[in-house]
Amino acid sequence: MSIPSEKLDYIEKDLGLVSPQKLTIFNDQKFKTESGAGLGPIDIAYETYGNLNEKRDNVILIAHHLTADAHVAGKHTVDDESSGWWDTLIGPNKVIDTNQYYVICINVLGSCYGTTGPASINPETGREYGTDFPVITIGDMVRLQKAFLKELEINELYAVIGGSMGGMQALKWAVEYPEFVQKVVPIGTPGRLKAQSIAYNQIGIEAIKNDPAWQNGHYYNTGSQPKKGMALARKIGMITFRSPQSFQERFGREEVENQEFYTLDNQFEINNYLDYHGDKFIDRFDANSFIYLTKAMDLYDLGRGYESFNAALNRVKAEVLIITISSDQLFPPEETLEVVKGLNEVGGNVEYQVINSDFGHDAFLVEFDKLKPLIGKFLYN
Repeated sequence: MSIPSEKLDYIEKDLGLVSPQKLTIFNDQKFKTESGAGLGPIDIAYETYGNLNEKRDNVILIAHHLTADAHVAGKHTVDDESSGWWDTLIGPNKVIDTNQYYVICINVLGSCYGTTGPASINPETGREYGTDFPVITIGDMVRLQKAFLKELEINELYAVIGGSMGGMQALKWAVEYPEFVQKVVPIGTPGRLKAQSIAYNQIGIEAIKNDPAWQNGHYYNTGSQPKKGMALARKIGMITFRSPQSFQERFGREEVENQEFYTLDNQFEINNYLDYHGDKFIDRFDANSFIYLTKAMDLYDLGRGYESFNAALNRVKAEVLIITISSDQLFPPEETLEVVKGLNEVGGNVEYQVINSDFGHDAFLVEFDKLKPLIGKFLYN
């Protein structure tokens, strides 16, 4: 059956090939972190999709999660096996429509994917920062993004959208720069980390620090890296990212084929799954970046620096769509509801939606068909 020509313009399309970009700022002065430390120059890795309009007011900032990068959509080469991590949502005629919006994703401060972080060269020593890199916060990430946008002569954001740590940045944008952003969409995100999440993070951080190869964070160019600690930290994370239902449905008690039953070795498929993701993580992320970004989430509290949690939320002028995940055990729905309740109490403009999913916290990277109508309606309202 042929498709009428007037409808062809509304068929979702892929972005095709995109190019990673880099900008260096704070060459002449230091960027001051919340801790009082100075950093500079700072490299910022980013990607853009679509076109900036004449008014420069059609910008959507995508804030990424802990171990992601700025490659949120499209492919870098024709040989790439996969596209960016939110490619299903971003592109021509997709829910975040690059025919209408200028979409930017910025790799966060402290990461290892192009933006200055612990693995970057410290200009004062000529060696990698390692643990000489200052402790950073979600607020530092957002302030650096604001400085970056100033360099691009962008003075307002139509929306900030992100899941997990990306959602923390979205909410921080709304609190710190209420006149700058019109809409925010935090997904699977609390307003501050609670005790259990901090406890999960402690175990992951200590898994790395207790690996002798970590060498107090100065393992670069030593021929040794904390691979065992990184793999264990990732396994811990994977358990929190998915729900008990999803693990049971996928693996149950399925045993590894041809494995001896009475053995101290791993003998279930769930063990293989965790081993696979632990080993894969070693090759794609830096241990120090994991520690620094995890610690930034520990320190995250929208109310810090204000008289109260609600006093911070009272600053928000943006429209807010908060999306939570029914089976999220890392940031359960009740933690997200604290933000919804607070915004309602101070007269904020907030909408609350729940994704019913068995995929746990990772649903924001999986349940695209459930995210599309929620985000689409909110953006175009």
